[in-house]
Amino acid sequence: MKRLPITVLLAVFFGWLLWSVSVRQAALFGVGIGLGAVLAGKRFGFTTGWRMLVEEKDASGVFGQLLLLALAAALAMPLLGHYPELTAALGPPSISLLIGAFVFGLCMQIADGCGSGTLYKAGLGIPMNAAILPLFALGSFMGSLHLGWWLDLGNTAPVGLVTEWGWAPALLATLAALAVIAAGVAVYVNKANTALNRPAKPLLVRKWMVGAVLLAVFATLNLIIAGQPWGVVYGFGLWAAKIANATGAVDLASNWFWSQPGNAARLHETVLLDVTSITNIGILGGALWIAAGKPAAAKSLSGTQWAVALVAGLVLGYSSRLAFGCNVGAMLSGISTGSIHGWIWVPLAFAGTIFGLRIRRHFGF
Repeated sequence: MKRLPITVLLAVFFGWLLWSVSVRQAALFGVGIGLGAVLAGKRFGFTTGWRMLVEEKDASGVFGQLLLLALAAALAMPLLGHYPELTAALGPPSISLLIGAFVFGLCMQIADGCGSGTLYKAGLGIPMNAAILPLFALGSFMGSLHLGWWLDLGNTAPVGLVTEWGWAPALLATLAALAVIAAGVAVYVNKANTALNRPAKPLLVRKWMVGAVLLAVFATLNLIIAGQPWGVVYGFGLWAAKIANATGAVDLASNWFWSQPGNAARLHETVLLDVTSITNIGILGGALWIAAGKPAAAKSLSGTQWAVALVAGLVLGYSSRLAFGCNVGAMLSGISTGSIHGWIWVPLAFAGTIFGLRIRRHFGF
């Protein structure tokens, strides 16, 4: 498909949202298109960046992510401090977070995508990610059904640094922590490449910097317009939940997660009123616009690889709900808005990534 018809289609849908739904939802659809275009156009992959660091000793992707976190925090935390109607991406430290983050980091390397990665790669037309997307949604829904049980295993109240310390100390502490991580990554890469008797790979500074700046701007626009940080996986789970509710396959009225007032209301509203869903649809559209006229670059997979990838996609969705988000909802939005759960999520997901890469190599991905 050529780019012009897609542009017209996106513009028509934007106009319809503006006329028939709301100005806010139309604006969030536009933000989603921007996010999808940046993710796909700059190939700003959270999963790929971690894999590059571990396997190639190339810190380009991780440095881009650290820059994104710093910029997003610098934009979001003052807004949260001055406008109490805006909410942070808070998640409770819990057993479910510990297990969910580790399993998510493992599975995202096998499935070659986190929440946003699966979404934009599906929009690019990559067959594996397109096939994983509905399974991700099913897994996220299944995780929501069991989340109450997981939280009963042990949890504490969410902690927001902006609320506890004020936005300025929270921002300074966040930037300092990110700087320490950046320095540690630089030392690791230099030592690893020296041990391998090779020069460090040149950093793709411009590519990752442009992506980080644009994503930080769009994430901040999402916070301002939606009143909450950018998220991905809630929309997936909601899509599956609405299907289950419509068919009567599951009694959601008595479920701990879906009986909560906000979640219950969304079950009975059009999906176009959900802020996460509308940005997800926009991300798909933005990626599709980038992919227009270009064949999707994807390697063929064996039957075993397909089976492993699809199972990983299902577990990816399940673990994302347990972990209260993915690389976007937990890491980016969590850390940039001062949630302690984001800082817990990262090392556990990275540990899972190391194991996931071993499984990925074993199956020849």
